[in-house]
Amino acid sequence: MEYRKLPKGSEQISVLGLGTSSIKASSEKEIEETVALAVEKGINYFDMASSEAKPFAAYGRALSEVRDKVYFQIHFGANYETGTYGWTTNLDTIKRSIDWQLKALQTDYIDFGFIHCIDEESGLREIEKSGVIRYIKELKTQGTVRHIGLSSHTPSLVERVLDMEILDMLMFSINPGYDYRHGEYAIGGVDERMDLYRRCESDGVGISVMKAFSGGQLLNAKTSPFGKSLTEFQCIQYALDKPGVLTVLPGIRNKADLLRILEFCSAVELEKDYSIIGSFAPRDAEGKCVYCNHCQPCPAGLDIGLINKYYDLAKAGDALAKSHYENLEIKADSCVKCGHCNKRCPFHVDQTAKMGEINSYFGN
Repeated sequence: MEYRKLPKGSEQISVLGLGTSSIKASSEKEIEETVALAVEKGINYFDMASSEAKPFAAYGRALSEVRDKVYFQIHFGANYETGTYGWTTNLDTIKRSIDWQLKALQTDYIDFGFIHCIDEESGLREIEKSGVIRYIKELKTQGTVRHIGLSSHTPSLVERVLDMEILDMLMFSINPGYDYRHGEYAIGGVDERMDLYRRCESDGVGISVMKAFSGGQLLNAKTSPFGKSLTEFQCIQYALDKPGVLTVLPGIRNKADLLRILEFCSAVELEKDYSIIGSFAPRDAEGKCVYCNHCQPCPAGLDIGLINKYYDLAKAGDALAKSHYENLEIKADSCVKCGHCNKRCPFHVDQTAKMGEINSYFGN
């Protein structure tokens, strides 16, 4: 298992986490066994936006002995009073729900307390007015909440909350369909979504990824918006290659699903290669480096994806990006313009020209 460090903290988070939306199909006994196996295999990050109340007690039993080694992502606005998921902005209801979730999970603290599922300005105003954000901040001051997060599908809304400078984590929907404006939550164009990922990385806000498979639509050519299927491994790698992403949270139904997802950790690079999306991405996505490194290996030894990333971050205002670039052993000025990268790039980026542009930008 690979781990990535939370920028605003010391937590090392597994690149594969678990969502809970589908595990209700299993018995409580199998849920408990599945979660215990996940920890045994190195998964330490669990999103608790469940579709039912059922999994909470099973998670609590499975993780009680290893509580200090795992991280819960708990949502302020997910309500389970009826036994099934409900969304609320009422502060008193939220307080009751959080108390219930903590008791069921056998814990007295929340690793990541999330402002839950805010996609519109009116929703943000509502939770501000009702005192939900103030309440989460108070719990953080008390130590009950360790980090504050937000779950959303709307880039512009996330930008507004990032401006508040309260976030350590963002839960966001990332997959090729959504990034290229196909699907129910495909909000924002290619540039807007990539700019958000870059800002999160620049601001030190980690991203946990939901809907990596677009609800399973991308895994079947008949339901894929592109008319071509991708694999789970391709979708996971696609998300992990985006700036700021720490972990991907696939929803699983049972132990068999978990074991299949875990095979990602031992999969060869060819199994994770998602360069096929370059053949069906829209025209306005062409010419934009997404740091996928399908251009590698570079005969001159350039890390082309990383060079592009530092360039984009520097232009976005990241003060440290230039020093990170300067510390690279091989910089853009070492490009020999052989064209190897241009031939392999699925997004048809003219990287040889880009290296000249980046070299000029950084003043070398």
